[in-house]
Amino acid sequence: MEAKGCSLEGVQLIKPPTMFEDFRGSYVELYNERLYKEAGVSADFVQDDISVSSRHVLRGLHGDEGTWKLISCLLGKFYLVVANWNPASPDYRKWESFVLSDRNRMQVLVPPKCALGHLVLSEQAIFHYKQSSYYNRGSQFTVLWNDPALGIWWPVKDPILSRRDEGKE
Repeated sequence: MEAKGCSLEGVQLIKPPTMFEDFRGSYVELYNERLYKEAGVSADFVQDDISVSSRHVLRGLHGDEGTWKLISCLLGKFYLVVANWNPASPDYRKWESFVLSDRNRMQVLVPPKCALGHLVLSEQAIFHYKQSSYYNRGSQFTVLWNDPALGIWWPVKDPILSRRDEGKE
């Protein structure tokens, strides 16, 4: 297993501990508490969620004050953006992007007070995330995906958005 820090404080890019392919297909160990803790991932995960989306769907940017998230791509490919939304951090309003896929099998650990969003690049993608707290819509914040103050580069100019992500909710 490999875990390396990224440009935003607390964000880590992780290569899962076990991955292999043979004539039958592939195998990936997405999480092993002991190995992840040994690598410095101390979050205690309590909930797993997935979202399934089609090409050019953009979900986010969403976050909350206390939840760690471990992001994986189970099927397809997506462009992931993590933006630091902690006013007390020197990285406040800075962002970083990653491409996660069912081929590279990389994961991204996202700390609390970060907003994250993803844009589907393949025909369909399954976005998987482990959370360190139970989902509570009322505790979440939303940052507009195209906020000019952030200047996030997205691979498409006109994504498919929910009302929430359009800023209408």
